Amino acid sequence: MTDDFLPKSSYNIDDLVSIMSRLRAPGGCPWDAEQTHESIKKNLIEETYEVIEAINKGDSALLLEELGDLLLQVVFHARLEEETGRFSFDDVCDGICKKLIERHPHVFGDIIVDSVGDVLANWDSIKRRSKGQKKGSETMLSVPRELPALMRASKVQQRAARLGFDWPDVSGASEKLSEEQGELLDAVASGDKDLCAEELGDLLFSAVNVSRFVGCDAEEALTGATDKFIARFQKLERLAKERGIDLEKSSLAEMDKLWDEIKHK
Repeated sequence: MTDDFLPKSSYNIDDLVSIMSRLRAPGGCPWDAEQTHESIKKNLIEETYEVIEAINKGDSALLLEELGDLLLQVVFHARLEEETGRFSFDDVCDGICKKLIERHPHVFGDIIVDSVGDVLANWDSIKRRSKGQKKGSETMLSVPRELPALMRASKVQQRAARLGFDWPDVSGASEKLSEEQGELLDAVASGDKDLCAEELGDLLFSAVNVSRFVGCDAEEALTGATDKFIARFQKLERLAKERGIDLEKSSLAEMDKLWDEIKHK
């Protein structure tokens, strides 16, 4: 610890920005000093998911910690840009403040809204205008390809729906799901791996469409299904142990029998 650093009982965002600057400066931390946007971009993803984990657990203390870790990533990336002279953390704050003011004319202007639907419509209209998007496909292309696939599919479908390209109700989406399932089975029978991949994608895309109509988040639904599978498999292992069954030597039919027993319970 150097003589000019004075510990405090409480710190704020200005202190965080200053500490990050110190870590990157000559005589600071060798590890921090050699990082780039590319080298730490995965950290940003990991910290985001850890925030989500804290929210799902309902753990406020953990959320406090994880939000700090996520904020550090924002400050870190902003510092990398400030060193090049392109922008600073203050510019990041300035940009988001201006965006919030611009996209909430019913709060910071004289626009009157009657519902949440009006708010969302205004938001989309202002966003398209500010980004110079004139075609519907441009709004879809603006959805990052790096998003989890189910989340990206949902966002693209939502933007298509706002342009009027959507089923009137869930029945159309459900029929399309059944149709795509049949096409996948045909592809599997053909043995064409590329066609199987294409038809599987279509089936998943259609499943996301159904999820929108029934008010479910496809990403969370799949996470829940995976959790359920793991929990059932744990029960299968316990049941097999109670009955002296060696799962490694069991046939699939034997394991399926145990699985069905657990499922029906």
